[in-house]
Amino acid sequence: MKAVTLALASVLLVASVARADSPDPQIDATVEAFHVALKKGESAAVMALLAPDAQILEGGHTESRAEYEKGHLASDIEFARAVPGTRENIVVRQEGSVAWATSTSRVTGTFKGREVNSAGAELMVLTKMPDGWRIRAIHWSSHALKK
Repeated sequence: MKAVTLALASVLLVASVARADSPDPQIDATVEAFHVALKKGESAAVMALLAPDAQILEGGHTESRAEYEKGHLASDIEFARAVPGTRENIVVRQEGSVAWATSTSRVTGTFKGREVNSAGAELMVLTKMPDGWRIRAIHWSSHALKK
């Protein structure tokens, strides 16, 4: 009986550790929904995924959610729709109600008559809110690739 109890306790412990180490699949779904909304030109869907206090960091500048909406959201949508890209090396980590997702990207095509061939990196920080996971911060960086 003692061996059965010990074995059961071990199984439960391993199961709980496995669950704790596995990020909520809705985190990745939120990040993916953000990128899909950009590509489809759905600015309302993009904004719905950003937390009220979201910060967007790009090109050495920081924008609030409101500044992003009034600022370069439209150009991000235009670029995402015009230039095909791939996201790779996607890693999602979670600690309780906070998560972060990192990825790299490759974008190749033409935008406003200009050839684009660049590599990028993205970091998103998300928080679990009553209505689901929301993006609290985004950091984007990119550089042109040599031909």
